[in-house]
Amino acid sequence: MTSPKTLLVFHNIRPKKQLGQHFLANQTTAEMIVNRSGILPEDVVLEIGAGLGSLTIPVARIVKQVFAVEKDRKIIDILKTEILASNLSNVVIMERNILRIDIKSLVENVGQKMVVMGNLPYNISSQILVQLIKSREALTKAVFMLQKELAQRITAQPGCKDYGRLTVMLGYCSDIKKIADVKASLFFPKPKVDSEVLEFRFKKTLAYPTNDEAFFFSVIKAAFGNRRKTLKNALAASALNIDANTAENVLKRSGIDPVRRAETLTIEEFVKLSNNLEST
Repeated sequence: MTSPKTLLVFHNIRPKKQLGQHFLANQTTAEMIVNRSGILPEDVVLEIGAGLGSLTIPVARIVKQVFAVEKDRKIIDILKTEILASNLSNVVIMERNILRIDIKSLVENVGQKMVVMGNLPYNISSQILVQLIKSREALTKAVFMLQKELAQRITAQPGCKDYGRLTVMLGYCSDIKKIADVKASLFFPKPKVDSEVLEFRFKKTLAYPTNDEAFFFSVIKAAFGNRRKTLKNALAASALNIDANTAENVLKRSGIDPVRRAETLTIEEFVKLSNNLEST
């Protein structure tokens, strides 16, 4: 792969901070991530934030087809040249904002479920992950490079300060595994923190199914919306439209002490709470 710095300097392009642009500059690392991702020749991959093609090109050499999403027009022009130079004909470049793509419709047009991959920009990583949770029936798995801080939040255990809304939502519907560490020095420009690569395998059968998944996600949001408050007070202060007495009664019926805080609850406890609140 051509050095990102060389490409950008040649084309007189500066990385955009507002887009969180940090380009992987080490081919060995890119190939390691692709190899550990477990992608297969029959796979179709949706790549988020294709950038200069550091992952796009080695992925396309393995799989049936790649839909490479990139919103920066100047970067796309370089990406097209790099793909052409690599003699690849199975890459479809989509000049789009990933948050505005209907993933389910895309998968219906392709005719098979997709694998999602990408080096996610930090400023919209959480929004992308929530979008994928809601579209997961169209996906087999996701492999993402994330800033270490976010990766640690996602894989945190109950009781940890990093344990939060995303932890519960992703743990509820996917099995998560770390597959690589990536040093900040391997990117251009160099970010302030290291990254981790996580694999998310979406569950076909949920260990703790909810009565109403949308409501379940609302309960999680409400609980963590005021995480310094007790669960009783956090729920009463939320948009769920319940008073403190109702919150206390439902918590007790769910076997949860009302004075506990959101970060202490397991996924199973959140499901119990949601199901009991929904029935109330």
